[in-house]
Amino acid sequence: MNIKHVFFDLDHTLWDFDKNSELTFQEVFQELEISIKVNDFLEVYMPINLNYWRLFREEKVSKSKLRYGRLKDSFNALEFTISDGKINKIADLYIEYLPNYNYLLEGTLDLLDYLKSKYKMHIITNGFDEVQHLKIKKSGLNSYFDKIITSESVGVKKPNPKIFEFALNQANTIPQESIMIGDSYDADVIGALEFGMMAIHCNFKAAENKIGGILSVNSLEQIKDYL
Repeated sequence: MNIKHVFFDLDHTLWDFDKNSELTFQEVFQELEISIKVNDFLEVYMPINLNYWRLFREEKVSKSKLRYGRLKDSFNALEFTISDGKINKIADLYIEYLPNYNYLLEGTLDLLDYLKSKYKMHIITNGFDEVQHLKIKKSGLNSYFDKIITSESVGVKKPNPKIFEFALNQANTIPQESIMIGDSYDADVIGALEFGMMAIHCNFKAAENKIGGILSVNSLEQIKDYL
């Protein structure tokens, strides 16, 4: 491999979204006196949230619909009565407080320290612009990365080839010298491969890697086997 530039996804790849999100909801629910257990809420919220993000990537829902709808649908599923005003307040506080929690996935800093002298590293993320930059700064990741590309700054989301084209232009590189690393098979892996880049799938929740022909790892440590 003639790789010179490594592009990472952020959420669920380096930044521990699940843990940080849980802590954020705990704070918000306590502040707003929402009388529901966070664990019960998250059990229904997490799959609903993932589905909304899929629809968001596919341009089928707006940012505001994602932020409101994932909460509204979760409370409805729990048969918990709550006003639209309070849902919107939860949505606002969640985005405001989320960057204050910055647990990283196991092995993140060790991997980045290993790679930093060998490659130029960058971020391509579909997350909201105002939140992602704060996450990267507050978690201490900013010193590792040269270019931070958010979907909002480009106007399209992974796997749209335009975001990969924009990111590689910003990094002054070409697909043949670039690799994408991320947890989303559709957005990160297929998006990068179809653009001509190499890709590694962070398949952290699977007991084994089952996708034929795709470089896949169960931990960040395993990425060292390829780079």
